[in-house]
Amino acid sequence: MSKIPGNWTIIEQNQLISQALERDRPRLRSFIRKHVADTGEAEDILQDVFYELLEAYRLMKPVEHVTAWLFRVARNRMIDLFRRKKPASLNSPASVEEDGDTLEDLLPSADAGPEAAYARNLLLDALEEALEELPQAQREVFIAHELQGQSFKEISAETGLSLNTLLSRKHYAVTHLRQRLQLIYEDLAKK
Repeated sequence: MSKIPGNWTIIEQNQLISQALERDRPRLRSFIRKHVADTGEAEDILQDVFYELLEAYRLMKPVEHVTAWLFRVARNRMIDLFRRKKPASLNSPASVEEDGDTLEDLLPSADAGPEAAYARNLLLDALEEALEELPQAQREVFIAHELQGQSFKEISAETGLSLNTLLSRKHYAVTHLRQRLQLIYEDLAKK
C-alpha cells in the first residue's frame, strides 16, 4: 500500500471520500436546493463540490473537516452562480401584466441630457445595491417574478415553496426596495 501525505493510504483516502459522499450528500443537496431554484444548476453545484473534494485528495491536500469544507465550497459555488447570472433585460416587463411598464420605462431616458443620464445611472446603481442588500431568498423571488417574468406558480413548482411563502418574500423585498429607492428619488427631487 502506498502512503500519501497525512499518513493515509490510498485505500483509507477512498474510504474517507466514500463516507463523506454517503454522509453529506443528502444534507448538502438540501442546502443547495434551498438557495438555487433550478434543479439542474443545483445538481451541477453538488457535483462540482464533490469533484473538488476528489481533486483536493488527488493533489494530496487532504481535508480535515470534510463536512464544513463541503458546505463552504457549496456556498462559494452558489455565489459564483449568482454573480454569473445576469438579471433579465431592463426591457422585460416589470410585472406579469402584458402591457405593464418595463423598468426601462420607469427610469429617466439616457438620451434626455446629462442630468437624466446621471439620474438614470444613480438609480440603476441604487437598485443593484438595494437588491444585493436583500436576503438571498427574497432577492431570488423578486428577480424571478419581476425581472424574469415567472409566475408565482412556476416559482413554487421549481422551488417547492408555498405560494404564501413566495408572496411574503416578494412583499418584504418590494417594501425594502421602495424604502431604499425612495431616498434616492427624494435626493434627486431636491437637486
